[in-house]
Amino acid sequence: MAPIEFRAPWSRLLRLATVFSIAVLAVVFVAGFFARGHMPWFGSFILMATPLAVVAGALPFMVRGYVLTEDAIFVKRLGWSTRLPLTNLKSVSGDVEALRRSIRIFGNGGLFSFTGEFWSRRLGRFRALATDPDRAIVLRYPKRTVVITPHDPQHFIMRARTLVKHAEFERR
Repeated sequence: MAPIEFRAPWSRLLRLATVFSIAVLAVVFVAGFFARGHMPWFGSFILMATPLAVVAGALPFMVRGYVLTEDAIFVKRLGWSTRLPLTNLKSVSGDVEALRRSIRIFGNGGLFSFTGEFWSRRLGRFRALATDPDRAIVLRYPKRTVVITPHDPQHFIMRARTLVKHAEFERR
């Protein structure tokens, strides 16, 4: 089977969060630039370097898309991919409420993506690799839960379930 690619469209919330975050970081950078003569050099350097470091730290982890293969789901990032094996995948289901009312434990809550470790009453602790909460798909493994958001959730669910059933049949 040829790999099937799914885009990772940005929701309105993600676009707004990214624009707002970059605007705040730009203000901090500009403040550091204009403060150069009015404060110690180290202080203005920190004000200018911190926004650049935040953007440089978030960019590689942005979610660019998903690729479904016979044995794994690959989450495309900027220059690399995260592999989610289909082996031991217990269920694949759509859940538009998956990211709602969740608490970010560690990760990124809106600068280029929603990624990292989260917690909610609904799912417990889970990993998010998402860009649009309204397209959420929950992947349940025996010891972890992952939320992804491909552009066509129904098609993704159908194909992933077929591949999981096929893999289970071959293991027997």
